[in-house]
Amino acid sequence: MTPRTLPTPSSDSPAVMRLFDAAADAFAAKGFHATTTRDIASRAGLSPAGVYVHFASKEDLLFQLSRDGHVGARDAMAAAAGDADSPTEALRQMIGRFARWHAEELTLARIVQYEFRHLTDEHRHEVLDLRREIDAVVRSVVEAGMTSGEFDVRDSHATTLALLSLVVDVARWYHPGVRRTPDEIEETYGALALRLVAAR
Repeated sequence: MTPRTLPTPSSDSPAVMRLFDAAADAFAAKGFHATTTRDIASRAGLSPAGVYVHFASKEDLLFQLSRDGHVGARDAMAAAAGDADSPTEALRQMIGRFARWHAEELTLARIVQYEFRHLTDEHRHEVLDLRREIDAVVRSVVEAGMTSGEFDVRDSHATTLALLSLVVDVARWYHPGVRRTPDEIEETYGALALRLVAAR
């Protein structure tokens, strides 16, 4: 039996996009286990059977949302690093933009950071591979700054973990009603990143 090619969040199908939006809202609000297929279908204006026209399961929906979020974050950070003319500027932009993404894409960010543990082993491994790619993007900039003498860092792995942990926490505390705007979060976290590496 030939495996089905399932749609991704980039699909231009209106029904698929409604399901992604509905699932993201439901998972972020209620958590994966408390969300039912009926919840998702109702939010999307479809029957429960309509979910299975496009997705193999509720878990498959979670996987594709999580994968899309990780790919988007990885690519945005790599682009930010590529646009910079020094490790210092690259780190400031990467961490600042990643923090901003957690505020602007709060619903998806919470799913990406907190719900991936509910994935099947196969899907979890794929998402963890993407997380390692994100780690590698940040670590490469940290190590470039160590080599150039811009950063005073002894352990690039531990420093990368600290930088990413700092940003991930935005998804825990941020909500649109707080006084800090995404612009302010980007500026603050970019500056914090440079302090963490003792940028010169």
